[in-house]
Amino acid sequence: MKFILAFTVFCLSCSPLTFSQTAWTIVKQGLVVADPPFSQCHASTLVALRSGEIMMAWFGGAHEGSNDVVIWCSTLKKKSWTKPVAVADGIVNDSLRFPTWNPVLFQEKGGVLFLFYKVGPNPRQWWGMVKTSTNGGKSWSAPRRLPPGILGPIKNKPFQLPDGAILSPSSTETDTRWRAHVERSSDGGRTWTYIPIDTAGKFDVIQPSIIKFADGRLQVLCRSKQGFVMQSSSLDNGNTWSALTPTSLINPNAGTDAVTLTNGHQMIVYNPDVPGKDWWNGRSKLRVAVSKDGATWTDVAVLEDGTTGEYSYPAIIQTHDAKVHLSYTFNRKNIKYVVLEGGK
Repeated sequence: MKFILAFTVFCLSCSPLTFSQTAWTIVKQGLVVADPPFSQCHASTLVALRSGEIMMAWFGGAHEGSNDVVIWCSTLKKKSWTKPVAVADGIVNDSLRFPTWNPVLFQEKGGVLFLFYKVGPNPRQWWGMVKTSTNGGKSWSAPRRLPPGILGPIKNKPFQLPDGAILSPSSTETDTRWRAHVERSSDGGRTWTYIPIDTAGKFDVIQPSIIKFADGRLQVLCRSKQGFVMQSSSLDNGNTWSALTPTSLINPNAGTDAVTLTNGHQMIVYNPDVPGKDWWNGRSKLRVAVSKDGATWTDVAVLEDGTTGEYSYPAIIQTHDAKVHLSYTFNRKNIKYVVLEGGK
């Protein structure tokens, strides 16, 4: 199997976007896997390792929900992505196997690298799993099932507070209701506490991401069934959360991700389209927006602008050099990787 040479196949574009006062430039973009060892893939995640390398994971197999779906991992080493390696599966025993779902990579301040993922027949019945690595993903611990009622981060990366506490953005789905919550650990991920978000609210939300403001306020941004990205805030380091309210960002029942930038601004990657009659409608356009206050958002980059195709389930991080790294599902056949610069 071949892998893609990043600087060879990435399309380079240095033209600033004209619709934003704060321009961001796409400086790298390209597909991650050549000759994929799977028919379909989805739900990528990114982490910046202490080595300076970028690691990515996603799930892939015959199709979403197929029992052969496993978690794949690849690392960007200098100019190329390594050959994808299967790092987690849903094998229970010799006669029982389930699909895997939604990996999330996270490196805590002490250096331990976490790989969270889900195993189960569907999102209503799955359970949380975790592996850890102390050598930057060169090897992994045995898989460990999370405690009952704890699912781990459902799609987006955890957030670590200055005191070391880890906040894991999570959610649950049933046939009748979607609800977001946060799982908090004060002991490096060994134990977790469940914290609800707006249990009395009327909105159906899942897949939150966590951002932080200079005054200490935390905000979650959630996928919803109601046509907009929904938000909730915390003034006590994530121990309690306000009622959910809509933002100005359109959400066609599709995953988003967000990050707090080093300049204190917030950035989100999202599908800017209205829901369609079919689940994939509204996922053919993908944009990046920024905000100073978490309420007013301005588009600063267009990643995809199609009328067909699925470009969805993005992940976003920022590295110490202020570059923004993104990944997302590319038509369920591959994962696309993009790097942005600018936004001074």
